[in-house]
This record gives sequence, C-alpha cells and structure tokens, in this order.
Amino acid sequence: MKNQITVYTTSTCPYCVLLKNFLNEQDLPFKEINLEKDAAAAEKLINTTGQLGVPQAEVNGHWVLGFDQKRILEFIQE
Repeated sequence: MKNQITVYTTSTCPYCVLLKNFLNEQDLPFKEINLEKDAAAAEKLINTTGQLGVPQAEVNGHWVLGFDQKRILEFIQE
C-alpha cells in the first residue's frame, strides 16, 4: 500500500528541513504544504490538531507533531 504523507512547514523552520531530509533518506515521498504561503491550510491545521507549530506531518491519517522519526516510522505501511 502506498503511504500518504503530508508535511506542514514554514520557510524558516530548521526542524522542517530535518524532517524533509529524513523522509527523502527513507525514500518516502511526501507532499509539502508551506503554511506561510497557504493561510487556509494553516487554519485547517489549527482546527484539526490545535497546534500551529511546525513541522507537523500527517502520515497515513495519523498526526505527528514535531520532528519525531520514531512516530513517523510507526505509521509507515510496510
């Protein structure tokens, strides 16, 4: 089954870069949404998770707050 990964970022977030690099190293394709460029996505994120901090990732329907490699890997489909 194909993984569905969406990463919510900002341009100045160093942990966002770490998260994207980690996903690339794991050969996990992802969609990136930069919240500075998409106000509607930022509002949706706040309404969904209650958090505006980045990075946040939605991995196969599960939310991962921050750069948490272990949690991301827990939600990856084998």
